[in-house]
Amino acid sequence: MSHKKIKTALISVFDKTGLKPLIEALVEQGVSLYSTGGTESYIRELGHEVNAVEDLTGYPSILGGRVKTLHPKVFGGILKRSAVESDQAELQQYEIPSMDLVIVDLYPFEKTVEGDATESEIIEKIDIGGIALIRAAAKNFNDVFCISDKSDYASFIDIFNTNNGGTDLEQRKEFAVKAFHTSSHYDTAIFNHFDHKNDRLKLSIGESKELRYGENPHQKGQFYGKLDDLLEQVHGKAISYNNLLDIDAAVNLILEFYDGAPAFGILKHNNACGFAVRDTLASAYADALAADPVSAFGGVLICNKTIDLETAKAIHGLFCEVVIAPDYQIEALDLLKEKKNRILLIQKNTEMPLQSVRTCLNGFLVQDKDTKTDQKEDLKTATEIEPTNSEIEDLIFASKICKHTKSNTIILAKNQQLLASGTGQTSRVDALHQAINKAKSFGFQLENAVMASDAFFPFPDCVEIADKEGIKAVIQPGGSIKDKDSIDYCNLNKIAMVFTGVRHFKH
Repeated sequence: MSHKKIKTALISVFDKTGLKPLIEALVEQGVSLYSTGGTESYIRELGHEVNAVEDLTGYPSILGGRVKTLHPKVFGGILKRSAVESDQAELQQYEIPSMDLVIVDLYPFEKTVEGDATESEIIEKIDIGGIALIRAAAKNFNDVFCISDKSDYASFIDIFNTNNGGTDLEQRKEFAVKAFHTSSHYDTAIFNHFDHKNDRLKLSIGESKELRYGENPHQKGQFYGKLDDLLEQVHGKAISYNNLLDIDAAVNLILEFYDGAPAFGILKHNNACGFAVRDTLASAYADALAADPVSAFGGVLICNKTIDLETAKAIHGLFCEVVIAPDYQIEALDLLKEKKNRILLIQKNTEMPLQSVRTCLNGFLVQDKDTKTDQKEDLKTATEIEPTNSEIEDLIFASKICKHTKSNTIILAKNQQLLASGTGQTSRVDALHQAINKAKSFGFQLENAVMASDAFFPFPDCVEIADKEGIKAVIQPGGSIKDKDSIDYCNLNKIAMVFTGVRHFKH
């Protein structure tokens, strides 16, 4: 039977938020209510009649509330099949009421874990009866409507009232799918909390956002996650798949500079094409743009300070897809909003995931995020000549950008400004040539600039090329069997070279 009138409902929820209008809708249609514990008391306090589950089963809630609904008189009423005569006969034989609607939520396991709860407190928040009720009701969607999330109360009320106290099969099936997600997500959270072997991958994400398309218009795109926890969109068109990739790269890069002096970055295709640290945000933007005003067209802009009107006026003249900042002055925001499609985002102070997951072949690759940031105290001078204090600052600056640029990469910088980068090349020499040529094309002098490499130099050719351009300080991980060749060249030519001991490949 497709259409089914709801005559009996079992309600057992931990969180009573939003429950009152639902109960009132059921009562108005004459639905008989069954409930347990706190929910039963809540319904009575509203002034409505309700049947206690313990009166139905003949057993009280036992074991400190661990066992309340686990009984054939409860699950028989949920799992019965209306079209099976023997099921109906057994309901009559054992005086089991048929349940048409099950409203259940689960103990807040994830919220408990996020707090400072003890292990015993966490264990007690592993729901047993609730998960069983949800699974049983969802399984029997042919006869039972299951609500497993309070966010669905309003839509159920609409369905219930529109259908004169009944539901259709497709509606029951749709909510059953939601219930199975609730169940599987809950189990995943429990497993991931207790599993320490890390030899199995279980992911469950309930929030999703359909995108206009994927990387290309013929590809479907979807984002899974709580984007609103990290970014608040205050203006502009819908964010695309490619926008999100660039935003991800931008956010991770700016976090390296978040608490320091005003910093501004411009990214294109996941790589920084401009970046600068200055005394003011406006000057940081101006010098970031100077590194590559061509690539900046249609790029993603990000900074670590509130965007003021002066900076906004400078930005406003550039066509860019996205602007990200911790905040905006009102006048600055109003100005930037004049371009209707420009995406304006506020970056919230939210911790980023500590692992990355990506598809690979017929499976997934999972790794710890590269959270290591090269610091002054990490540096080991490999050459006879020591870098100056200003060179050290530039080396650390270049290293941070290098870490967030596609390999093979070379970064050239001077005075806390990105001069040019060589990105995603098949050889380190090619990356260096690309960076040099790009810097020169925008009028930069490389004399006394610094060079950063995301991995070691297998040969001394890169330092030789850099030397001919006037570069006087180099930062690299070290670790090549031919490190000595590069060191010897630097010593002969008065170039300072420091080792970090840490490689920052980004494939």
